[in-house]
Amino acid sequence: MCEIDWTAVASFSKEMLTPLIAVIAVHIAWQQWRLSEQKFKYDSYERRLKVYEEVKQIIPILIRDGKDSFDDLIKFHRAVSEADFLFNPDIPEYLEEIYKHGVQLQYWAKLYSDSMQSPKETYDHEKICEGMHTEEEWLRSQFEQAKQKFKGYLKIEK
Repeated sequence: MCEIDWTAVASFSKEMLTPLIAVIAVHIAWQQWRLSEQKFKYDSYERRLKVYEEVKQIIPILIRDGKDSFDDLIKFHRAVSEADFLFNPDIPEYLEEIYKHGVQLQYWAKLYSDSMQSPKETYDHEKICEGMHTEEEWLRSQFEQAKQKFKGYLKIEK
């Protein structure tokens, strides 16, 4: 009958236990790093999505309210201020462009006088209407433009 050398088995077990524990610790650390990276990506996605949602909210407000939307523009500017840290420069520049077009639309809308008001001597109804129309058309085109600009930043990858 073969006799088992228990001291040799115990010695071998001790020698293998340390590397096994090290391998398990490395695996756990790697899993935690992956989980942390995924959480960071998710948090970044959520913050970027919030900026995109602000764009989708401000455009109809500007088109609908015209001269009455100054407070909304200020709120928009404040809500998207984090974009400088979340995106490449193209998105903050685009957000500033939306803001400027909103301000320009307000400018034209404030100059506008309808037939019930007595216009100023220098009033050019056609020029003002054209200015308003140009800004409103630009803003309307931004629904699709915004989607295209944000698409690369909001893709969910596996």
